Amino acid sequence: MSKDDTILGYKYVDLLHYLAEVGLNILVALLILIIGFWLSNRIGKMITGIMKRRKVDEGLTSFITSVSIISSKILVVLSAISQLGIAMTSFVTVLGAAGIAIGMAFSGTLSNFAGGILILVIKPFKLHDTISALLVTGEVTDIQIFNTYIKTPDNKTIILPNGPLINGTIINFTREGKRRVDIIFPLKYGSDISLTIAKIQEALSANPNILKDPAPSIYFSELEAKAGKLNVNCWVKTSDYVPVHRELNTKFFQWLEPIED
Repeated sequence: MSKDDTILGYKYVDLLHYLAEVGLNILVALLILIIGFWLSNRIGKMITGIMKRRKVDEGLTSFITSVSIISSKILVVLSAISQLGIAMTSFVTVLGAAGIAIGMAFSGTLSNFAGGILILVIKPFKLHDTISALLVTGEVTDIQIFNTYIKTPDNKTIILPNGPLINGTIINFTREGKRRVDIIFPLKYGSDISLTIAKIQEALSANPNILKDPAPSIYFSELEAKAGKLNVNCWVKTSDYVPVHRELNTKFFQWLEPIED
């Protein structure tokens, strides 16, 4: 084939130059994506390290790191597109024309982004707090741009969208530092009330995790047909709530007397 031969209207040499140029641009664009994404992740790790050394709030650290990584990756993608010869003005024009559709499609995502910002500003909870929200109870393990990650007591990770999360009811079990353990002890009529209360008080005094202030309280709340409801209340540190609750329930169960129908 001579230099003057044509393929699809292009001279053979010109076509080779064109293909070589396109191939080189594609290769450079791929390199931009690979190196750019790697650098984005490295930048995220650097930001995390700097903010941890300065003892910045962990939730804010996680959020800013996520924003930085995603923003830098968007710039990398735009740079790769530009390298392929696609005019950014045309690209922006197309995005603008599709703006309404994109806005409608991502309205939930934008709501989650705004929710993430509100969580960091209002701070209804922080990392490692135990919360109950959107029918989920567990420990907050990560607060990101769009979602909050919750680890449940049975070691499941549940991802909650920030928009509905911040707009719903949030119960924070950790913020106050201590919780009240409430146990109802059914005591049938005719039982030795003084002996039962003395045994309960002894059990409460023997448990080192039960706080002295506020002091535990024992009282009847309701009197039913065949038994009374003896309420036992005591205060513990939030971290001790589950073990104390289980221990007292197990111990009290041994003292229960059967109630005949």
